[in-house]
Amino acid sequence: MNITKGRIPSAQKVLIYGPEGIGKSTFAAQFPGPLFVDTEGSTKHLDVARLDPPTSWSMLLAEVAEVKASPGCCQTLVIDTADWAERLCIEHVCSKGGKAGIEDFGYGKGYTYVAEEFGRLLNLLSDLIARGVNVVLTAHATIYKFEQPEESGSYDRWELNLIKKKTAPMVKQWADMVLFANYKTIVATNKDGKVKAQGGKRVIYTSHHPNWDAKNRHGLADELPFEYASIASAIPNMASAPAMVSDAPASTPTPAQPVPQTAPQPMAHPAAQSAAQPASQPAAAAPSSAPQQPSASAAVTLTSASKPLVFEEVMPDYLQPLFDLMKHDNINELLVRQVAANRGYKPFDMPLAAWDKEFVEGWAIACWSQIKEAAEKLKPYGDIEIPFR
Repeated sequence: MNITKGRIPSAQKVLIYGPEGIGKSTFAAQFPGPLFVDTEGSTKHLDVARLDPPTSWSMLLAEVAEVKASPGCCQTLVIDTADWAERLCIEHVCSKGGKAGIEDFGYGKGYTYVAEEFGRLLNLLSDLIARGVNVVLTAHATIYKFEQPEESGSYDRWELNLIKKKTAPMVKQWADMVLFANYKTIVATNKDGKVKAQGGKRVIYTSHHPNWDAKNRHGLADELPFEYASIASAIPNMASAPAMVSDAPASTPTPAQPVPQTAPQPMAHPAAQSAAQPASQPAAAAPSSAPQQPSASAAVTLTSASKPLVFEEVMPDYLQPLFDLMKHDNINELLVRQVAANRGYKPFDMPLAAWDKEFVEGWAIACWSQIKEAAEKLKPYGDIEIPFR
């Protein structure tokens, strides 16, 4: 039995929410060593480090995973904003389920799927905390009518602009600090009996109130000026803390093993399963339940003898998120088309520009992690670099 006492220094999970334009992004930019994942383009006026704006849920998860693999790239990761990230999540769930909207799932199941998918992001962010990286989520606030179960009547309440009974409570439970930023307004009555609003000072609230949710675990005052100095004492300097344990050292990557170069070998369609095998060994027989694959004579050879493929000048807008994923993970069009052909979904000679929107969003983007894995296995067999858009 190992019993420890005392406080344990840890990076912080901070949620900052409030009305639009109050300065949430500027506030988050004052955290130590911030790196922004700007989902809505709200940091253009700030001199901060940022990753490429994610155009899909898969790209957002990939960027967070990349920071997780290289925790020394920043001291604080800022997701700006969580409600726009949730929009990407909803689009992903709908595309994967072949639905036009989240309500089309019926019986509230779509919201459950979104909460489960959003939990994957929170798990990745928790892994960053274990590596000593602070995580800040910004979000917008909106006003709802609220009724206490045991009371009659209702009143206005500020709430997180996320799905009320799913992602909103999940994010608040996940965070160590929930800070509500707002303008402090005083309502006064003049000598004529007229009511007027005065003030407008920006403040942050750190404790629960009937009109908003907030919390902290550092004994902060209930109301503070909306300045980073107000909470700086609650954010530990993890740069001087002991190094956290990571899954794999980022500074010593495993060198890639050279691939024997004998003669260009034609790649049969089941190459996604047999690419890791030496060319001299026959591929294992496919299970009887698998669909019949084309003969080896119909296979495509990924060599420099193949005709290079170039993106057209005009491409459908719905392809842009796919291009962003391809560029981020260094996967060219040839490899994506080969994976689709291996699965029997599209012929290899069909360019991405001819892929329909439903297939792009429902398979290529929604299943990008599996496509990337299969494409990585095919890379040693293809030497044509397709220029990105």
